Amino acid sequence: MSIETARPPGLNLDVAADPNDPHRDDYALSAAFVEKVVDAADAGDAARLAELLHELHPADIADLMGFLTAEHRSVVVQSLPPEVLAETLPELDDGIREQVLERVPHLTLATALQELDSDDAAAVVEDLEDDQRERVLAAMPEVDRAAIESSLGYAEDTAGRLMQREVMAAPQFWTVGDTIDHLRSQGDDLPELFFDIYVVDPVNRPIGGVPVSRLLRARREVPLTELMEPINEIAVGQDQEEVAYVFEKYHLISAPVVDSAGRLVGQLTVDDIVNIIQEENREDILRLAGVSDEDRGSNVMGVVRSRIPWLVINLGTAVVASLVIGQFADQIEALVALAILMPIVASIGGNAGTQALTVAVRSLASRELSAANALRIVGREVGVGLINGLTIGVLLAIIAGVWFGRTDLSLVIGLAVLINILAAALAGTLIPLALDRLDRDPAVSSPVFVSWITDVVGFLSFLGLATLILL
Repeated sequence: MSIETARPPGLNLDVAADPNDPHRDDYALSAAFVEKVVDAADAGDAARLAELLHELHPADIADLMGFLTAEHRSVVVQSLPPEVLAETLPELDDGIREQVLERVPHLTLATALQELDSDDAAAVVEDLEDDQRERVLAAMPEVDRAAIESSLGYAEDTAGRLMQREVMAAPQFWTVGDTIDHLRSQGDDLPELFFDIYVVDPVNRPIGGVPVSRLLRARREVPLTELMEPINEIAVGQDQEEVAYVFEKYHLISAPVVDSAGRLVGQLTVDDIVNIIQEENREDILRLAGVSDEDRGSNVMGVVRSRIPWLVINLGTAVVASLVIGQFADQIEALVALAILMPIVASIGGNAGTQALTVAVRSLASRELSAANALRIVGREVGVGLINGLTIGVLLAIIAGVWFGRTDLSLVIGLAVLINILAAALAGTLIPLALDRLDRDPAVSSPVFVSWITDVVGFLSFLGLATLILL
C-alpha cells in the first residue's frame, strides 16, 4: 500500500490546518474522522487511506497516531512515503514514536531520515534499538551518518544534542553582494530554515550575526561587518532549560552554537526552543503531581512504576499525621465536633500550601526567584498567608459558632486555620528554595513535604488548642 503525496492546489505542508475543515474539531482531528481511518485500516483499503490522509499536515498525522492502536498505526505508517514519514516522525510523542519505529523497515527509515535536518534526524535515531540503529546508519550516506553520530555524541538535553549542524556562515571580509551570490549558488545545500548569517573570523569563530531581512535591504557593496549585530553564543554543553531561558529572556529567533574553542558548529532556532519550553513546562506540571512525563503511548506498568514510589512516600507522611491525631484520641472522643472540623483545617492548609508551592516552583524555573530576592518573596507569602488566614479563620469561626453554638470552639478553629495557612505559606516557599539549593528538582519532592507539614501542623495546632481551651 502507498499513500499519494499530491496535494490539492494551494495546500502546503508548512501552513496551519484549516479550523473549518470538517475532519477537525477546532485544530484537533474529529472522532468521526479517526473512525473512518480505523475502518479503512481494518479493511486494508489503501485507496481509502490515501484519500483520507493525503491532505493532512504531518502534525495531524502524528496526532492521528495517538488515537490509534499499535496495529492500526502499523498499517498507516507503512503506507506513508519516505518524505511524509520523515516530517511525521519528529512530531510523534516519544512513546508512540518508539512503537512506530519498530514497524518501519530500516531502508525506508534511512531514506526518510535524509529528508530531515540533523537535529530532528538525531532525535529519531536516538529512539532506535541498538541493532536497528546500526542498520539504519549503515544504509545512510556517509555525510548524513556522520552528522547524526556527531549529534548523538553530545549529552542528552544539551545544546549540542538539540542543534542543527546546517548553518549559514560568511567570512568577515565578504560584502552583501558576495553573500547573496553565495546563497544563490548553494541551492539545495542551504539550511532548510535560517534567520541569520553568522559572520566568522579566519578560525571559524562567530563575531556577529546579520539577519536575513537586514541583508536583503542593504546595497551589494556594503561589508557584512557594517551590518552585523551582537550575538548570544550558546555552548554545546549548555543545558536545554538554560538555553530556553536565554531565548526567552533575549527574544531570540536563532543563536549560534559553539564548541569549547569558540568555533561555530551549529545553530538553534526558535522552533526547537518552543518545543523545549513546552517540554520543560509539561515536566514541571507533571512532577508537581509526582508523576513522570507520560504520553498517550505509555503502558500501564510504566505509568505504575512512575507513580507508586511517591504514593508510598505519601503513605508514610500520612501515617505520621495519623500518629499526631492518635495522641489526642481522648480529646476527640470527648468532643465529637473536633472530629467533624479537623479535616477542614488540614484541607485549607493543603490548598494554601499548593498555591504557594506552585508559584515558587514556577518562579524558580523562570529564574524570577533566587537568593537575591528570596527574603522579599518569603515575606510576601507570609503577608499573603496572614491576610488569607485571618479572612478564612474568621469565616470558619462564624460557621463553627453558628453550627455548634460555642464561641470557644470558634476561637480554636479560627486560630488553627490561621496558624496552618501561615505554615503552608512558609513551607510552600522555603521547601522548593531549599531543594533547589541542594541541586534537587523542587517540582518532584516539594508536594509530598508541603502536604506533610500542612497536615501535621493543622492537626497539631487544632487539637493542641482544643486541649488547652476546650477541655
